[in-house]
Amino acid sequence: MSNDYYEDFSVGETYEFGEHTLTEDEIISYGEQYDPLPFHTDPDAATESVFGGLIASGLLTVSVAQRLFVENLLQGSKTSGALGVDELRWKQPVRPGDTLHVTCEVTGKDELEDGFGIVRFQLEIGNQSGSTVASLSTPVRYMRKHTT
Repeated sequence: MSNDYYEDFSVGETYEFGEHTLTEDEIISYGEQYDPLPFHTDPDAATESVFGGLIASGLLTVSVAQRLFVENLLQGSKTSGALGVDELRWKQPVRPGDTLHVTCEVTGKDELEDGFGIVRFQLEIGNQSGSTVASLSTPVRYMRKHTT
């Protein structure tokens, strides 16, 4: 992929990338550090929850997607980073053994006067069954090739 600059993206383009399988240890470790709810940290207590078992924190799910997004699209490009996250939704629990991947669509572009532009991405985080487990949109700032 050679999407280094703002101009290298077109609205409607779609990218699919990554695979990361979450382990029970990874889910528990993240939960203990950052989201210590019983259904993220205690497999026995999680069976008594509305989820019926251990699930990943939604923030862990988004962190995995961010890593895949960076490794497969942003790394090495002329980006100065995302400006935020919009419309974040958790749609389905992520469980130990689930393998996550990302589908990313360019949904908009805006040129800025400072030699940069904003590329808007819609990310759908899916699992091995083809279900969408989370989604978000994010505007990312990219350097422009040609500024006038």
